[in-house]
Amino acid sequence: MPGLLRGVARTAAIAGTATAVSGRVQRRQAEKFAARDANIYAQREQAYEQQTAPQPAPAPAAPAAASTDDVLEQLQKLGELKAQGILTEEEFAAQKAKLLGT
Repeated sequence: MPGLLRGVARTAAIAGTATAVSGRVQRRQAEKFAARDANIYAQREQAYEQQTAPQPAPAPAAPAAASTDDVLEQLQKLGELKAQGILTEEEFAAQKAKLLGT
């Protein structure tokens, strides 16, 4: 009987040790893979945000220095469009401010 108990005790100790080591290895691998998966997720999220982020509108080109005659002609055309009812007072004022640079 003592030999049988010794064999059972040895088997239990070996099985317990193996289970503990196996559990530790599994936890370590799970942590490693969780960190890797979190990294991959963060990279994909960043790439998605870059793709869906609105692209900044290109800056409008600076108007070329217009001569006084050109500005007067454009103001006359705007006045005619306003008189015909095509432009509202607000639209006329906005276009006029653009032309005069104010």
